[in-house]
Amino acid sequence: MIRTASAAILLCFASLSTVLADPGTLEEKLLRENQAKGINTNPAAPVDDLGFARRLCLDLVGRIPTGKEIKTFLSWPANERRQKLIDRYMSDKGFADRFSAFFADMLRIRSNQEGGNALLAYVHQAISTDMPYDEMCRRLIATNGKAGRTPEVGFVLGDDADPMALASATAQVFMGIRISCAQCHDHPFDKWTREDFYSVAAFFGKTRRRENNLTRTVYTTEDKTSLVLWPPEDESDAADRKPMKASFPFPYLDETAELAFIQRFKALREKQNAKSQQTKGPSVDDLLASAGAKTKSRLKGAGRDLLKVSTEAKSDIRGIDINAELYRRSQLRRELAEKITSPRNRYFSRLLVNRLWKDLVGAGFVEPVDDFRDNNPASHPETMDYLAEEFVANGFSVRWLVKEIVSSPAYQRSHAARDADAAEREKLEQAFLVTKIRRMKAEAMYDSIVTAGHLFEVKHMAGENPRVIKQRVRVPVEMTDEEADDESNAAMPEALANKDEPMMAEQTMVASTADYGLEKAIEIDFDAVLAADDNSPMIDSMQKMSREDIEAMRMAESPSPKPGVKYVTKLVERTVDDNPKFSSAYRMATPAPAGHFLRLFGQPARVDLGDERIENASMRQALLMLNGQLTHQAARVGPLEPVYPMLTGSDADLGKAVEYTYVEILTRKPSSDEVAEAIEIIDSGVDPMTGFADFRWILLNSNEFRFLP
Repeated sequence: MIRTASAAILLCFASLSTVLADPGTLEEKLLRENQAKGINTNPAAPVDDLGFARRLCLDLVGRIPTGKEIKTFLSWPANERRQKLIDRYMSDKGFADRFSAFFADMLRIRSNQEGGNALLAYVHQAISTDMPYDEMCRRLIATNGKAGRTPEVGFVLGDDADPMALASATAQVFMGIRISCAQCHDHPFDKWTREDFYSVAAFFGKTRRRENNLTRTVYTTEDKTSLVLWPPEDESDAADRKPMKASFPFPYLDETAELAFIQRFKALREKQNAKSQQTKGPSVDDLLASAGAKTKSRLKGAGRDLLKVSTEAKSDIRGIDINAELYRRSQLRRELAEKITSPRNRYFSRLLVNRLWKDLVGAGFVEPVDDFRDNNPASHPETMDYLAEEFVANGFSVRWLVKEIVSSPAYQRSHAARDADAAEREKLEQAFLVTKIRRMKAEAMYDSIVTAGHLFEVKHMAGENPRVIKQRVRVPVEMTDEEADDESNAAMPEALANKDEPMMAEQTMVASTADYGLEKAIEIDFDAVLAADDNSPMIDSMQKMSREDIEAMRMAESPSPKPGVKYVTKLVERTVDDNPKFSSAYRMATPAPAGHFLRLFGQPARVDLGDERIENASMRQALLMLNGQLTHQAARVGPLEPVYPMLTGSDADLGKAVEYTYVEILTRKPSSDEVAEAIEIIDSGVDPMTGFADFRWILLNSNEFRFLP
């Protein structure tokens, strides 16, 4: 067994720098609240530098750091390297990928729903540009339009524009208020009544999902009548039911109160708006007015005031909105969006703070994270409110909030001592005096294996790894063996024809070492999705593809049987170049199908509200790591990898290769005992390359690899 290095060994190779942020307001509030509860235990020391680098990279860009990144990190001054690394990963393009998955869980984004891929691409763009969180959510709640062309409408279409479902989803997703129970009766555990629920649903009562009978395109619009009637059908006669009046039953901060954080928010928005106006240049109105003035000057005395004609034409043009009748705007939902995203709605800001705190630190101030009610109080309300107010004051910037959390001492603490009993460990974790032990998220584990195995690009020379694939195909009885081979070639997946992807298993395929279809999926090009226009088939084709089971889509299609022809099954062989590369899990159609790597490691189905990620280990997870194609390919050594020269030729240095691999896979240096043990494993292989693949396979299957430091 490869042993986990002790803390003493870790400190030999990484200097223990001071906590990035001095105990400031957030830390003081956290410790003060602990003391008020009688918890006077001192917080744990910060995790060592390499542990911090690994944790931060996984949390900000969703993968382990590369060997090159670690080398650069350690070259920086010890008292600056943590802040520099935070800035480095905050600016990495992987930041938007990683937090797109976070919001996909929260918003229940599904590629197999109308507009699902476009909605995911929209969220990705919002994170990339640091769109204010309140603006992003206002658009999701209020927008009408065509699926795909108007990506924000994917949120409403996710619940098929059903007003009851949207009332439940909007309250829980954006405010952490579980009002859905009140749909049928007054809430048994909270203050919300059935009438409250119907008043929220009424904001969506006029929204309709439409589908064009000719083009099959889907869009949302507003009707003149509401589907939400009061009293409920089971409590009154049909004749007595009237359209329910929309109202917002949730408490607000006093509108008359002059609050410092809201004043800061308003000042920031005014400054941002002024800057935006300066960069936009002259408006259309300004240009038209200027053109009109020039025309009037030229034609003065011509007996005709063409300026008046120009003004009338300008007015007529402004009055034309081609899509106004088709995609009617919702005044009710715009009103609801403004109320939900208001800086005076504490539910809104608190909820995202709570979600991100749990995502990055390991536990929320409120658990479950989306269940805010009086009888489920926050563990540290002052700390949560401080972050929520600062989040608002900083313009609802998600990037600011993430940076604030990862810069805090609470985020950078080490774990509880190994010999701490379960009760003591839980107490310390709940007080945020130690860091909770967390396993990599599914997407992070996938991309970390790809990173460790250099699988984002091919690592073997073309044609270097021929592999014989055995496959059962159905052919006409009169077909020769040679013709059967041709039939097999025609039925092979396109990936094999291109020879840049491993083969996906078929239902009729003989068991082999080929890819079993549990680790690949359709890749989404976010930029292309957002750039597609109404005449582009990209959006619709991607949606149609994603409605099918992703595993089945990647299987080769068998030829359609012909009437009157008798078929038999034959075993054929094909030689392929086994030189795969993998794309990022964050760019896959989402969620992955049941049984896929991502789903086995906790990615939720995103169907039900409050569907959280599963963190429990299972036998299926272990089997996939032990026998799966992804781990197998990552362990293999390719000549295009940096470690290859350390294993071959006159300059081979096995000890150096072992140390390099420890840094690449576990983000730390090995002890002398671990180096000796690794060399023993390598020497026991059939040849050095096979032995080294065994060694890497062991590291990838270790607990140290899959858990954050």
